[in-house]
Amino acid sequence: MDDRERLKDLLLERSVRIGDYTLASGARSSYYVDARRTTMTAEGQCLVGRLGYAAIADTDWSPTHVGGMTLGADPVSYAIAHESFAAGSPLDAFTVRKEPKGHGTGQQIEGGLPENAVVVMIEDSITTGGSTLRAIEIVRRHGCRVAGVLTVVDRDEGAAAALKEVGVPLVSLFMGAELKEAAQARI
Repeated sequence: MDDRERLKDLLLERSVRIGDYTLASGARSSYYVDARRTTMTAEGQCLVGRLGYAAIADTDWSPTHVGGMTLGADPVSYAIAHESFAAGSPLDAFTVRKEPKGHGTGQQIEGGLPENAVVVMIEDSITTGGSTLRAIEIVRRHGCRVAGVLTVVDRDEGAAAALKEVGVPLVSLFMGAELKEAAQARI
């Protein structure tokens, strides 16, 4: 079994649920993906790091950093950073807070992200792209260039079009429909 198939199995075992759910966007859905239940496991970290790094390497983005809105992006970003170092092409990770820190330096971006960095925004699961667009805005205000977005799961409900409007391409490891269909077949 290759890495993609194993990560898919892990997502199906741990993260994909069939039922009636309300998404962060407020929309109703017949399935839910809590990718953190996979991306925060030791095996999930290893697999998402390898696959995420390979997906980024297959683009022409040439990033220096990977990161996104906490909490979903964090384990994926850190796994990719780890894999990139092992591969000899380090990509440092960063985290975008929902609000600036209320003490200390008051930062909204953690991890030492320098101005002029070229970044890939990371998502564990993306639907409409609302939180990703917010994170992109924060990172751009910081003085960085956003080369693209990488998500583990794209629910294919408008995110790609919304990102295209702000000049940012989207790469996905899995489409939601693929995972939903596979999860339904297991019932």
